[in-house]
Amino acid sequence: MIEFVFAPDDAARVRFAFSPLLELVRSVRVLADPSGHALHLPWVHGVRPRLRGLDMAPLMAAVPAWGYIPDFLTPPPGTPLPDLDAELEIVRSTPPEVVAAELRWTERGNRAGPERLAMAAEPERTLETLVGLLERYWAAAVEPYWPRLRDLLEGDILRRARALAAHGTAGVFGDLHDDVSWRSGTLRVDRRWEFRGELLGRGLLLVPSAFVWPNVSVMVPPYQPMLSYPPNGVGTLWETGRDQGAGSHALAALIGRRRAELLTALATPASTTELAARMGVTAGAVSQHLGVLRACGLVTGHRLGRRVLYARTPSGDALAAPAQR
Repeated sequence: MIEFVFAPDDAARVRFAFSPLLELVRSVRVLADPSGHALHLPWVHGVRPRLRGLDMAPLMAAVPAWGYIPDFLTPPPGTPLPDLDAELEIVRSTPPEVVAAELRWTERGNRAGPERLAMAAEPERTLETLVGLLERYWAAAVEPYWPRLRDLLEGDILRRARALAAHGTAGVFGDLHDDVSWRSGTLRVDRRWEFRGELLGRGLLLVPSAFVWPNVSVMVPPYQPMLSYPPNGVGTLWETGRDQGAGSHALAALIGRRRAELLTALATPASTTELAARMGVTAGAVSQHLGVLRACGLVTGHRLGRRVLYARTPSGDALAAPAQR
């Protein structure tokens, strides 16, 4: 069991971020054991042909199908909207002794496998190999899907930031994951290893991750305390369409087919670009329909950096609910 003990000022320091690097590393685990991550099978089938000719062996050795992933490969993001190049620079700057120690470490005192031990014996060379491989793997396996993933992650951050403002810490942790519970100022995470400690004013970093599904992952000091969890709506991540039921037809009759599709698609917040790709129409057409939905008070836009993410309002949720049953 992992237990983070919150002081009053720690609750005020709960913050959110997402991490392209975390998605990248976690996706390696999905490839290693697709049966344990059935939700992502459409992605696995689409990616495997792209990886032909890429030697994934060092990365697969560093990121096993289960158990401990070396922490230096997933440093806690330092900004709410990090980019992959900046995160890879952090990995590149990892001291060799840290690389070696984390490659040798395993849960429950088991001996690291021969591949990991060989990598730990040459930490500088290993680090160079892994960073270069991560760059090539990103271009082949994750970057083509990144707009969809990013919208999902940003949408979850938006949703939970609103819950934090409205209901406090308990409102954020209440439906985070079945393995996560909050009681009397202590956050408990059901894991196979033990840790209990105070946050000591560092707060907690919450990082949604599509590829961590169906589990959660935890990082403890000396790193920034971090909890990674599946974002809301991850179950629909790879959907390309759905049959319309009676509720969908009724909604389409009321506001028009395209606007009904948009309102239904915004069960999780998304950008104009992602909505256009998902629906097979132009971004201009999506913008026009969103303008009408905004004027009717059914959706709202939230600026995140240079992008605008659209989400349903409570009125939009109420109108769309019968169509999604």
